[in-house]
Amino acid sequence: MTDAPGPVPFLDLLRIEELDQNLYRGRCHAGAPLRAFGGQVAAQALTAGGRTVDTARAVHSLHGYFLRPGDPARPIVYQVERLRDGGSYATRRVTAVQRGEAIFMLSASFKRPEESPSERQRTMPPVPGPEELDDAVARWAANSPDDFGATTGFHSLELRFVPRDTPGLPPEPAGVPQQFVWMRTGTPLPAGDPLIQTCALTYLSDLTLASTTALHLQQHRFQRSAPTQVSLASLDHAMWFHRPFRADDWVLFAQRSPSAGDGRGLALGEFYDRDGVLVASAVQETLLRERRRPSG
Repeated sequence: MTDAPGPVPFLDLLRIEELDQNLYRGRCHAGAPLRAFGGQVAAQALTAGGRTVDTARAVHSLHGYFLRPGDPARPIVYQVERLRDGGSYATRRVTAVQRGEAIFMLSASFKRPEESPSERQRTMPPVPGPEELDDAVARWAANSPDDFGATTGFHSLELRFVPRDTPGLPPEPAGVPQQFVWMRTGTPLPAGDPLIQTCALTYLSDLTLASTTALHLQQHRFQRSAPTQVSLASLDHAMWFHRPFRADDWVLFAQRSPSAGDGRGLALGEFYDRDGVLVASAVQETLLRERRRPSG
């Protein structure tokens, strides 16, 4: 049995080193054996792009493509292109490179805040609060200590899954599995830095969207220790940030998967804060292949 190390400050997962103008370097932990966690790669890429933008502009959207598996044993270089600096909006493209090859590409748009004549949003679904639910990270550590000990980055998280049979949940349409997860960083983040909060939520957004596409086949690693019977990998990822939030406070990630086929699954999700404010939305397409069980 492997002794699980203590949690790393979550902020350390976002740290990158400036090598030159528009050039940064970071390291990412494994999300699967021999494969860097895509949410951390995306979060560090966004951190790199955000460092080249006036702090008065906040991220409002990002779009990313996972091109190759990242190697958690090697550093990742982030190359930033300054595509546009307009009066209200700025755009950056970031390419994450290992061994001379692109492993991830990100486009992000930043804007100055402005007043809107009216506000509207989808209502947060009625779910139990995080205090009423089990600690999924602690359960994972207890059920699979070796697996948990090998993925040190996830020790800096807090997750609470809402059981799918909880009374009062929105009805699950046929062919559209859904799951609801409370999540936050396991250690505090600096106040007054919206970029850090946004990058942290980008990391969190990649934790459970892929598993949502496979709910009809398996449960997520945080929920049980049974061997997986499917192959999952993020293909592309998009987010839109609607309102201010803190990623080190509880947010509800309400997710659903409207389609699966052709070796791919699609998942959509909305993030709500404790007051029911819709703060962000996310969409991800996932490689989804069912593994064949050995015969005999």
